[in-house]
Amino acid sequence: MVKPTYNLPESDSSDDAAITHWLERLADHYPADELHLIAAACAVLTRYRGNRQIETGETHVRHVLSTADILVRLRMDSETLIAALLNGCLDQGDLRESELVNGFGAGIVRMVGDLARIGQIANVDAIIADKDQLEHEENLRRLLLGIAEDVRVVLVVLAERVHLMRAIKDLEPGRRTKIARDTQRIYAPLANRLGIWQVKWELEDLSLRYLQPDEYRRIASLLSERREEREQYIAAVMAMLRDKFAEAGIAAEITGRPKHLFSIWKKMRRKAVAIEEIFDLRAVRILVQTVADCYAALGLIHGLWKHIPKEFDDYIATPKNNFYQSLHTAVVGPEDKPLEVQIRTHDMHRHAEFGVAAHWAYKESKGHDAEFQRRVVWMRNWLELKNEGDDASGFLARFKSEFEPVHIYVLTPQSKVVELPKGATPLDFAYAIHSEIGNCCRGARVNGRIVPLNYTLSSGEKVEILTQKHAAPSRDWLSPHQGYLITARARNRVRQWFKQRDFDQHLQDGRSALERELGRLGIPDKPHLDDLAPKFNYRRGEDLLVAIGCGDLAVGQVARQVGEPRIEAPKEPELRIRPPQKHRNNPLASLKAGSGDVVVEGVGDLMTQMAQCCKPVPFDDIVGFVTRGRGVTVHRRNCGNLRHLPPAEAERLINVRWANQPNHAIYPVDLLVVATDRKGLLRDVSSVFSDEDVDVTGVNTHSEKSTDSANMRFTVEIRDMTQLERLMTKLQQIPDVLEVRRAG
Repeated sequence: MVKPTYNLPESDSSDDAAITHWLERLADHYPADELHLIAAACAVLTRYRGNRQIETGETHVRHVLSTADILVRLRMDSETLIAALLNGCLDQGDLRESELVNGFGAGIVRMVGDLARIGQIANVDAIIADKDQLEHEENLRRLLLGIAEDVRVVLVVLAERVHLMRAIKDLEPGRRTKIARDTQRIYAPLANRLGIWQVKWELEDLSLRYLQPDEYRRIASLLSERREEREQYIAAVMAMLRDKFAEAGIAAEITGRPKHLFSIWKKMRRKAVAIEEIFDLRAVRILVQTVADCYAALGLIHGLWKHIPKEFDDYIATPKNNFYQSLHTAVVGPEDKPLEVQIRTHDMHRHAEFGVAAHWAYKESKGHDAEFQRRVVWMRNWLELKNEGDDASGFLARFKSEFEPVHIYVLTPQSKVVELPKGATPLDFAYAIHSEIGNCCRGARVNGRIVPLNYTLSSGEKVEILTQKHAAPSRDWLSPHQGYLITARARNRVRQWFKQRDFDQHLQDGRSALERELGRLGIPDKPHLDDLAPKFNYRRGEDLLVAIGCGDLAVGQVARQVGEPRIEAPKEPELRIRPPQKHRNNPLASLKAGSGDVVVEGVGDLMTQMAQCCKPVPFDDIVGFVTRGRGVTVHRRNCGNLRHLPPAEAERLINVRWANQPNHAIYPVDLLVVATDRKGLLRDVSSVFSDEDVDVTGVNTHSEKSTDSANMRFTVEIRDMTQLERLMTKLQQIPDVLEVRRAG
């Protein structure tokens, strides 16, 4: 990486002094080469944002510097500090992105870009119905997490929000209320999910201060101690407990915290109790190895201090519905002050923090999908590793390379957040808003520019749909290869529109589709649709074709029924034909129909065999041809060898049909596969044969280099028309296969 050579430009002298003093304080926390880059970022900041002021009245430099200082206290790495310092600099037209990449690296510039995108939507003020408010807030939180490809971006956003909340006391009351409400509903829950407790507590307390000033002052006055005094009390209790547990030989990890004002206020309201009845103003948590250690620790606690009656819950013996487990007790601690104690194993704690029992997963809102929760857990794990002093860089790299969000969050022109699957298009967005908007869609703007309807949307983009009054969906929208729609909802809406289209058009589409499928399967195009319709619960053959045309009925189902002969009572004496004995040594004998498969009407004891030119299988439409000395050869009725028989030869055709219950024999079938030639094509085709348990007895392939095409002819053994149709459908689904049909 090329190190930058920026010099501090002339700017507000107090800002320069603040930067110098701040850089001096960083010397104990970051190595010299990283300090050099941080100083270079400060130079860019003062050059491009030095004379700017923000709405709180302070300079942009002071605001950004304060944000970076909060990140230092959170022990963030130098890259995070640099991204925070450069936030907003790319908005200046004379600063090129390539300049920042050369100076600081592509990773930091990506973070700066994510911060810019978040900044554009951070203060959206959508008009949302009350019933949709909670969903909108949840989607905003997801949007912020979805934009941030790097978890450190979220940390910068939260640190900036902390400083903003510290600085808004002189703002106009309406604006101050708006910022505090967004902080309470959007940013504090984000900090909660990521387990950044000191940020969460401060954001919640400052929000309460501006949204409920009287309540804030009342709770503060009721507390007999300042927060610093309660923190000192907790530290003394933890030191005492560590000594007691060491003496008892119980390995324990002990943490503690004083309850903050917002949490006290919320609990007093929820339980309708006075502050004297809140016993967890001071709390410690004890993590041990085993369940037995949990109860041993409980005994030790109750031996030290007096237990407060009715303030004990055993969630180990009786877990909560979300499988949360822990022991909760309240005691009269040192100085006769109430103290809450939670005792659990490390496994129980991991479940409480990261599993379905996590506070944010069941207290804030319902319906979190597993992938979203997994993304949050990855972020929290990285933060935990960082806070413990471990090298979290490898974990962060895995997070960015292995984990991809499954949803995106985009904005309507009114700034309402819409959740869509990753890969969604403007058409998916249109149908997510309303079916009529999707049906009338004729174009889209994303962030103010026209894009194709199959453009792939990204989180944070603002989408506007362009409609025409008499526009209508296109059948191309349903093509998976053209990528217009990926959501099932949108595809269903398009199909519904086509279902309601003109009856005659559906009829024509259905007839064409059935003709194509019958031709593909080699079935004569003479279906008795009026007789077939009741099998599919339709009254007439036309209704059947309409159902095919509008997509209610799969054309393959109908084609298979057309291929099966209608069973009628015989009008003439019948004789079941056995395979000729004199062909036992014929290598094709194993491919002939088994005894009793074919019924020949009005003929005596004749030998029979299946024609090798067209290879009929149950239940093809078949006809017999009386040969000279070789009995009856059974052909498909549309066999090419029978189409142009001389009149004298045509007289030798006789009626044959499949028996009502044919034997479970195997039959040879010739299949022609036409495809675009490519490496691995024959392997893919062979895999389909193997997966369908179909034996191949003959192969003939030819590649045409001039057209880059391949023609492959296979002789396969199948049992009946159902298996044949399934096999042909699977072959048709192979990439680059253009056509699959029966040969002969």
